[in-house]
Amino acid sequence: MVSSAYAIELLKRALEIYTPSRSEAQLANLIKEKCLDDLGFEKVNIDSVGNVIATKGNGTPRILLCGHMDTVPGQIPVRIDSGFLFGRGASDAKAPLISMLLACSEFKQRGTIIFAGVVDEEGNATGIKELVKNNLSIDYAIFGEPSGINRITISYKGRIALKLTCDVLDSAHASAPWLSKNSIEEVFEVWKLLSAEISAKYDKTDNKSKSVSLSLTEISGGSSHNVTPQKCKVTIDIRVPNGVKCLEILNHLDTSIRNISEMRKVKITYRIEDITEAFEADHSSPLVRALSLSILDVCKVRSVLLRKTGTGDMNVLGNSLNIPVVTYGPGEPHVSHSKDEKVEIQSYLTSIEIYNRALFHTSRLHHNKTGKRTR
Repeated sequence: MVSSAYAIELLKRALEIYTPSRSEAQLANLIKEKCLDDLGFEKVNIDSVGNVIATKGNGTPRILLCGHMDTVPGQIPVRIDSGFLFGRGASDAKAPLISMLLACSEFKQRGTIIFAGVVDEEGNATGIKELVKNNLSIDYAIFGEPSGINRITISYKGRIALKLTCDVLDSAHASAPWLSKNSIEEVFEVWKLLSAEISAKYDKTDNKSKSVSLSLTEISGGSSHNVTPQKCKVTIDIRVPNGVKCLEILNHLDTSIRNISEMRKVKITYRIEDITEAFEADHSSPLVRALSLSILDVCKVRSVLLRKTGTGDMNVLGNSLNIPVVTYGPGEPHVSHSKDEKVEIQSYLTSIEIYNRALFHTSRLHHNKTGKRTR
């Protein structure tokens, strides 16, 4: 069994490696080294997109524990202060990643454990899409994301990312702005009209997990300080609740964009950067039960089931494979991506035990179920 000191030091080392999306190789190599040298995994490899995959055990059930190695951009000095470990990824999601890794290393039940540290979750889900494409044979999957120590995430919204370009077809000297439309000004008019239309159609509730939300996340435009901009590009991030398909939103957006383009007399084009459908796990699955029992075992409290407004790798695998899946991990979601990202050290250490108990209960429930079938 790994010591608390080892667990804290390994997470600290992981945080000290800067891993914005598609720059995860150094951390993947560290995990591979630890799996082979310290943690008792029987097989470890890094696949073609950079995922690190380690296995141990044999037979059924085959349980995947999957976390992501990448973070959003922006470095935060790694430090320990007042019982918290600070650093980019402390909450989202290196604490869940490393706690799952250490829990897997202690697995002694019947079955096969597959640990995966995947790339590009904060980008376009390249890592988990590669796992799905390769037809990974598994019976259950737990994803590592911050939920809080006694909370289990059962639902994520879907996501559409659009790169929209507004072209006013001309430009002018900045001293004579009346001679041409300004694409930066126009794109904001387009944005206001689009967001108002989607809100009017889909925002019928105060429950944020059940509404469609739009965010303007990036903007670029202009060619010179003294020329009115002909083109402006923006990224629009759209989150789609369960019960609404992304294609429905896209069809509505397409019609709206064509109408606004004609009304404003500007050329508007767009391309889809990412599309991920919403997903909700089966609340009564043996995996939800196993994790709930584990939280009760360790924390002596009943778990709370969460529906989140974000989007995770669970969506991709959950919509592709007909198996029980769930998301869980130490850390508070609301400090993720913030300048003060942190994780409580005791919660991190406790989560290792909870993941370990979840593996035990999942194996036990699986064999109880299959044993009854064969009697």
